[in-house]
Amino acid sequence: MSSQLADPKVAEERPFSMKEIIPPLLAIIVGMIMVILDGTVVNVAIPKLQEFFGSDLKTVQWAITGYTLALAAVIPLAGWMTDKFGSKKVFITTVIMFILGSALCSIAQTSTQLIIYRVIQGLGGGMVAPIGMAMVFKLAPPERRGAVMGMLGIPMLLAPALGPVLSGWLVEAATWRWIFLINVPIGIIAVILGVKFLPDTDRQKAPHLDVLGIILAPIAFSALAYGVNEGGSGKWSSTNAVIGLTVGGIALLLFIIVELRQKNPLLELRVFASSDFTRGIILTWIMQAALFGSMLFVPLYLQSIRHFTPLETGLILLPQALASGIGMPIGGKLFDKFGARPVAFVGLLIISSSLFLLSDISPTTSLSYIMPILGLMGFGMGLSMMPLNTHVLNAAPRKLVGRVTSLTAAAQQVVVSFAVAGMTGYLTNRINVGLNKGVNPLTAAVSGYNDVFFLAAWLAIVGVLLTLILRKPRALATEKESLDGNTPDPSMMMGH
Repeated sequence: MSSQLADPKVAEERPFSMKEIIPPLLAIIVGMIMVILDGTVVNVAIPKLQEFFGSDLKTVQWAITGYTLALAAVIPLAGWMTDKFGSKKVFITTVIMFILGSALCSIAQTSTQLIIYRVIQGLGGGMVAPIGMAMVFKLAPPERRGAVMGMLGIPMLLAPALGPVLSGWLVEAATWRWIFLINVPIGIIAVILGVKFLPDTDRQKAPHLDVLGIILAPIAFSALAYGVNEGGSGKWSSTNAVIGLTVGGIALLLFIIVELRQKNPLLELRVFASSDFTRGIILTWIMQAALFGSMLFVPLYLQSIRHFTPLETGLILLPQALASGIGMPIGGKLFDKFGARPVAFVGLLIISSSLFLLSDISPTTSLSYIMPILGLMGFGMGLSMMPLNTHVLNAAPRKLVGRVTSLTAAAQQVVVSFAVAGMTGYLTNRINVGLNKGVNPLTAAVSGYNDVFFLAAWLAIVGVLLTLILRKPRALATEKESLDGNTPDPSMMMGH
């Protein structure tokens, strides 16, 4: 079956069958669950990691920021790697590398070691999502992409939401080290399924590798994240913040110049010439910053303010997982019928409302109040995430579509790393402001969390307003003509 799916001529002659793509889709989903899950399991374990390593929040959060930046650094290489070695081989190899990185994290003895090992882990797992998305995008016909991408989107939302439950249970039942060791059996399953079911793709002549882009991008994004973290603490004029923002800004400017001059750039920035694409991706960034930036602080609030155990925290977050799982396929089907604008508008409105409600919680707020809010936020995530992602892919000019997945996936990790770094600094600053005014430490901490949720809510409101300028992409209207002869191999949809 995999050979038939891999053959474009066979795919054209055979009618689309959802049943036939389930096995390769399952292989991709298992691999993506492992990688995305590991992006959030650390959230619930952070208090334990602070205690074990004797480190503060600003230090330990770099285990998250370093991981996301490492993902962003290797995502753009996916296209070049698949051209040279084939997407199936690269997908399986990177899953194996991720397993090895996870094993290293489980034996870390200091916070510095953990951060370094998390970077290695991210370097191993960064290509899994773009390659998986590209394979699925190829398997699904245009009129069914919303539904199929919605299925693929389930791990993209369920994994972050279910991660705290698994993490909480492992931290309590065993030790924090098992939140990384658990990746080993999941990864083995992904490798077995991948070997058996993923379609083989022909290797192509790999284009010239953008070495300057590879060097400049990590410097730019990591330095900017560091500067944002320092500045968010209220120290925008500090030496660390100035150096981080200056080095990052210069490297980013050079990176943009280099990419625009390259024939085969690391990230295809020319796609921003499409106004439809630019509107869609900016809206996606805002939603991701509001959601994933704030998601770190819900488990921190529940443990540090309410003193719930890690497992209790994970269970409290469960409604968010269940609701996102319900909202995801609904969002995909509504996208196929109505397009991205109305679905994204409703989803982001739900998200912003939920965050505003969270910004008013106190040390005595009932769980019967908090858990439905988290469920509401999860449903909004499910409704809006994949419609927006699919809209962005559809909005890309057909001649550049082969490189869009790389850009969007890398940008998401960079935005999340900025959001985590910035909001962590902002939380620290708001708590310190309260303490400097002589406020009770508990009151200052609660006020700091409220301020973070309030900031995230306003980010989501900006997203709600931006949905009003979305329109059906012009590129989609000409897709059939492009597919007749000008579209690059969709299996290479993660850039060169």
